[in-house]
Amino acid sequence: MSDAINILIVEDEAVLAMDLTDLLEEEGYTVVGTANNGPRALRLHEQNRLDLVLCDISIKGDWDGIQTVERLLAHRPVPVIFLTALTDKATLERAMTTRPAAYLIKPVTVPGLRASVELALRNFAQPVPPQPSSELADPPATPPAEGPSGSEPILQIDDAVFIKHKSQFVKIQLDAIDYLEADSTYTILVTATHRYALRLTLGHVLTRLNFPRLVRIHRSYAVNLGRVTIFNDREVCLPGLNLPLGRLYKPDFLRHFAIR
Repeated sequence: MSDAINILIVEDEAVLAMDLTDLLEEEGYTVVGTANNGPRALRLHEQNRLDLVLCDISIKGDWDGIQTVERLLAHRPVPVIFLTALTDKATLERAMTTRPAAYLIKPVTVPGLRASVELALRNFAQPVPPQPSSELADPPATPPAEGPSGSEPILQIDDAVFIKHKSQFVKIQLDAIDYLEADSTYTILVTATHRYALRLTLGHVLTRLNFPRLVRIHRSYAVNLGRVTIFNDREVCLPGLNLPLGRLYKPDFLRHFAIR
C-alpha cells in the first residue's frame, strides 16, 4: 500500500519487539522490521522508507539507542519515539539532544503507545502554516478531516451510534455492545442479537466510538465492561464466552476497577 505508515522497531528484548509489532500492526501500521543493534537499524533505515522509529535507549552493541538515532537522523530525518526503563536526568538530557517526538517509559501501555505514535506522526507531518496576508478578507476554507483509516461511517447521537449495514444505517445503543473482534482489516461489532462488520481496524473503531466502557483486552478484542462476569490473569468472561486477556493490555483493563 502506497499510503502505509512504515515503522522500524529498535529493541533488543525479542518478546517486547514481537508484542510491539503485533500492537502496531493491529492499529493499521506496517512494521518494516525489527533490529536489536544500531548497525542493523541503520541498514533497515537505508533500505526502507520509514515514517517512524521506536527505539530503546539501552540496546546491544557498540551504539546505544541515542547513538543509533543520531546515525539514523544523519542519513534521513524521521520522527523518533524513545522507549526505555531509564528515567534519570542525564539519560533524558542526552536523548533530548536528538529532539525525539516522544519518550515512552516501560512497561509500555496500549493507550500510551497509541497516543505517542499518533502525536509523533501528526507533528512531524504538520506543515508550518503560512503567515496570513493582511489583504485577504477571509481565510481559505479548511477541508473536513478524514477518518484515520478507511471510509466506514459511524454516526453518533447521545448514547447511540448509527452504523452502515446493508446500504442502510442501523441504530445501536453503546451499552448494547457486548464486544468488538478484529478480523484482518475489519472489526466485528457484536451485540446480544447481531454481528456487524465495520471496514475499520479495532483501534480506529474504539477511537471513533469514544465509549470509555469499551476496553481493549487483547490485540484482537475489546469488551464492554458492563458485560464482564468473571476475569482472571489470562481470560475475561462474558455470558457464554471466554476471551483472552493480553499481557500488555492487562494494566489498562485493571485500572478501570476501583478498589474498595
